Amino acid sequence: MGRRRWRDGAGTLVVGGDVGGIGVRVPLEIAGSYPARARGLLGRDSVDGAMLLSPANSVHTFRMRMPIDVAYLDRRLSVLAVRTMRPGRLGLPRIRARHVLEAEAGAMAGWGVRVGMRVEIEVEVAGG
Repeated sequence: MGRRRWRDGAGTLVVGGDVGGIGVRVPLEIAGSYPARARGLLGRDSVDGAMLLSPANSVHTFRMRMPIDVAYLDRRLSVLAVRTMRPGRLGLPRIRARHVLEAEAGAMAGWGVRVGMRVEIEVEVAGG
């Protein structure tokens, strides 16, 4: 598959769309630059959908206002682990993780995100 490099922008997270199913489609913010990854969800009271941090293999929740779900993804976008983190926590780096998804606590269970599955990322193309 090669190495993925995403730019800051918008997209869609598709969960469980394999075997002919449509899957759950979730609005996605993509943080591909260092400033966007460093900012992440800090200072927000809520998030509409999810945020992808890439490249990333760990996160922290210092200065966060809400608990979040965190999914660690490998280079094939397979889910390595899913954790809920309260504000003020430091997540340990995941050796094989290349990307991290963040969402409001409880959201990922509702979307069906679980260890071992693959997710898809659809990037919106600017200018139509």
